[in-house]
Amino acid sequence: MPITSPPLEGIRVLDLGTRVAAPFCAAQLGELGAEVIKIEQPGTGDFMREIGPFVDTPEGPYSLFWSVEGRGRKSVTLDLRQHRGQEIFRNLARESDVICENFRPGTLERWNISPSGLPEHLIVVRISAFGQSGPYSNRPGLDRLGIGYGGLLNLTGDADRPPVRPGVTVSDYLTGTFASQAAIAALYRRDIGQDDGEERAGAVVDACLYGSILRILEWTIAGHDRAGIVREREGNRLGTSAPLDNYPTSDGRYVCLVAGSDANFARLCAAMDRADLVSDQRFANLAKRAANSDEINGIVAEWTSDRTAEEVELAAIEHDVPVATAYTAADIAVDPHMAERADLIPVPDPVAGVIRQQAPATRYVGEQGPEITGAPRLGADTDTVLTELGGVKEAELAELREAGVI
Repeated sequence: MPITSPPLEGIRVLDLGTRVAAPFCAAQLGELGAEVIKIEQPGTGDFMREIGPFVDTPEGPYSLFWSVEGRGRKSVTLDLRQHRGQEIFRNLARESDVICENFRPGTLERWNISPSGLPEHLIVVRISAFGQSGPYSNRPGLDRLGIGYGGLLNLTGDADRPPVRPGVTVSDYLTGTFASQAAIAALYRRDIGQDDGEERAGAVVDACLYGSILRILEWTIAGHDRAGIVREREGNRLGTSAPLDNYPTSDGRYVCLVAGSDANFARLCAAMDRADLVSDQRFANLAKRAANSDEINGIVAEWTSDRTAEEVELAAIEHDVPVATAYTAADIAVDPHMAERADLIPVPDPVAGVIRQQAPATRYVGEQGPEITGAPRLGADTDTVLTELGGVKEAELAELREAGVI
């Protein structure tokens, strides 16, 4: 029978996070069909609402960053610092499956809503810079600290220049992704025992920004442990492979060519009409090409510099050489492959209108994913959610607003 419902349909997520990591974890679950309810501070809301770039709307300047990171969820304002707000939150928690938060460790405990005092069926995802335990756990931290402490920052950039951060908040997004994977695994473990009458047991997920970076460091730690290698910056090249670089083109762009293997090197030589390089003893195998990387990379750079990025790509593709131009957003917007795969989708934002944004990264073949809704106005769903799930009577709403609880 055909599948007609998203994988996480029926799962409810409470997003307590701010900035990127925890909200992105919740977003990943939402893009798989979960209902996501964002809890925001009354009056101000998520800090992401204040980060540019901004677009002018009839309601004033509007954050395009928020339009992407706030999408696919409902907004409920609730002051978790107040006793009544904590009571309402516990009511919401009883009706939910997952909680995502990225406050400094100990914050939920101070607010009397620690995982130990919440229903046991919950999966509580706790994201922080340094983790829930250890001597650094109480330090403040954002994405840059994650890439720094996790070991990536020192590897990024040219060898003779200071480290350079990646262009996006990698540790935030990566930690949110790892955390969503852990939440789904915990949901599976919790729910497979239901038919046997077993008590539904949740979990607490401890995810930290530096930990996700540490996990993707390839051979860096093993190399230091067994060979004493302290890996350093190599720029756009690799010390163990050549030719490989981001090569300049005549139209001021850069094209990445990956031709380290003997087979790809021979294909690149054919694309450049330089069959003589295959028999050149300086480039006879991968080790020799790596030892003479300046020479072979220089030859390739001379070839690309006389051609446009499109010409380089076409020649490489014709000879089956791995190639990619360093795309800008303008390139992505008109790329026919991305258009065919619907990698950009129109998202109806309630403030700014339809905004084209990136689609979910993964899809189920032959299945329609859940509709992606626009980022909500602050508190747009407060009354409905709190009266239906939070144990709040309609007559109480005005009083709660007057007290600043919602």
